[in-house]
Amino acid sequence: MTTTLTPSDAFVFLGATGDLAYKKIFPALQSMIRRGHLEVPIIGVARAGYSLERLRERARASMEEYGGGVDPAAFAKFLTLLRYVDGDYNNRATFEELRRQLGEAAHPIHYLAIPPSMFPVVIEHLGGSGCALDARVIVEKPFGRDLASAQSLSDTIHTVFNEPDVFRIDHYLGKEAVQNLMVFRFANTFLEPIWNRNYVESVQITMAESFGVQGRGRFYEEAGAIRDVVQNHLMQVVGFLAMEPPATTYREAIRDELVKVFRQVRLLDPAGLVRGQFQGYRDEAGVAPDSKVETFAALRLDIDSWRWEGVPFFIRAGKCLPVTATEVMVKLKRPPLTKLAPGIGNFFRFRLNPELSIALGAAIKKPGDVMVGEPTELSLVHHPTGNELSPYERLLGDAMAGDGTLFARQDAVEAAWAIVDPVLGAETPLHTYQPGTWGPVEAKSLTTEMGGWAQPEGSS
Repeated sequence: MTTTLTPSDAFVFLGATGDLAYKKIFPALQSMIRRGHLEVPIIGVARAGYSLERLRERARASMEEYGGGVDPAAFAKFLTLLRYVDGDYNNRATFEELRRQLGEAAHPIHYLAIPPSMFPVVIEHLGGSGCALDARVIVEKPFGRDLASAQSLSDTIHTVFNEPDVFRIDHYLGKEAVQNLMVFRFANTFLEPIWNRNYVESVQITMAESFGVQGRGRFYEEAGAIRDVVQNHLMQVVGFLAMEPPATTYREAIRDELVKVFRQVRLLDPAGLVRGQFQGYRDEAGVAPDSKVETFAALRLDIDSWRWEGVPFFIRAGKCLPVTATEVMVKLKRPPLTKLAPGIGNFFRFRLNPELSIALGAAIKKPGDVMVGEPTELSLVHHPTGNELSPYERLLGDAMAGDGTLFARQDAVEAAWAIVDPVLGAETPLHTYQPGTWGPVEAKSLTTEMGGWAQPEGSS
């Protein structure tokens, strides 16, 4: 088996003519080449009846639409690296041709940008053809639909690939702002003494999207808000906020600490969940006229650890909300001299999307002759989106280098599914809400005792 330090010497992506390749993979590959991070054969595989020339044309269109334009030098280099195998995934000959195209490559990496239903046959053929020898595999989320299916998917992958060679890609972990949560926590001495149940009153995480399902009604009917973003994206944010300091002496330290957090989170109680569906969702193409799928979910998590016992973590995610933004609000407990600042508490606000910002809520004296405070927000950092690596560029580069830090490990995937499993099949009420609002009014009850939901910066 390959070691985690052996760089991949060929990049294979199955599903080369699909939507994911068009919107994310091609642009990431061009950017990697432009930065000098990719100089190995790139082999697309699909069953679309394409030729190499047609795939080149599709790649050009992708980079024009989603890659910030065609970079002449990088694209020219891309064309010299690109190869193509067209064939049926059910046909062993397709993978024998792939093995031939790999040539002298001894440590390829295979990106399965295909429906999970195709994984068993593709995994089998990768192994039988020799393409998986000393190779890695990248798997796109969703990693199952529940705990049982996640375990079954893992069993399938492990028939050919060992866990250290499996890279479960969640683009959310590739975002600069999400990684900044961990750096801000552990690189600043002033934060650690107060980052616990003695000073933190509550934590809120809001992932709001102002748009709907955007023509993906059929997909969303199979997912819903809990499966789509809560079990994966937002649970990872919880992990970064709640984890203990990772050791710096071995590569798996961060992922070990994330698993510890997930195993300390109490399993979800249906009574602590509010589900909603925006008015008009059932009119979307591919959506059942009597759909019970949630487009909004609000819930409370409790972490049974020494650090976080008694501190509620609230998660809220939904579509057709007033803004598109992802924020974390960490509210601190009130100081004892409440007469100086009535109704005012300290907080940390982390804006993760669409740009990075970190702010501290504090009280200062109100101008005038009265000794009383007024709230203010001190901006600690504000980074508009710029020239940072895109999530896919970062993650593909890490996978090819064998660095699994920002990828979901199987035990973490299973622990996260275990948390939400109790509510996936539960007949919890589904409340309708109007587009442009903050979801069903019933969600307000979850945070009433903590002063209500904190609305993302810039919203009303």
